[in-house]
Order: sequence, then structure tokens, then C-alpha cells
Amino acid sequence: MQKLNLQFIKTRRIQLDKTLQETAECLGMKNASTYMKYENGIYAFKADHLPLLARTLNCMITDFFTSDVAETAI
Repeated sequence: MQKLNLQFIKTRRIQLDKTLQETAECLGMKNASTYMKYENGIYAFKADHLPLLARTLNCMITDFFTSDVAETAI
């Protein structure tokens, strides 16, 4: 199952010297605190956020996802 890699999103934003406010505005949000709640996993990113976020962070949408492999006991 694919899981959204919030750490990648935050790290990439910081690497590009994008502020929370700049990123929020690119997604159509009014303030940084709202965006921060998405980045910290309090709110879930919506599907329409992902293309805008990929453009803002200069990456591909697939970069946002990681495989979440569950360990099973035998």
C-alpha cells in the first residue's frame, strides 16, 4: 500500500527555501498555519493539492509516496 511521505514533502520544501506561507499560497490556502497542519499530517492532502504541490516543489507526484509494507508474523 502506498503512503504519503510527509517527511519528503517537508524536507523538499526546506531544500528549496520555500516558506510555509509561499507553499500555502501555491495551494490556494490563505495562511501558513493551515498548510502546516497538512504537512504535519493533522489534515490529509486532497488529490487536487498534489499536482500543485509537485509543481511548487519541482518534483513528481510519485515522489510523495512510499511503500508501507506491513510486517507479518509467521
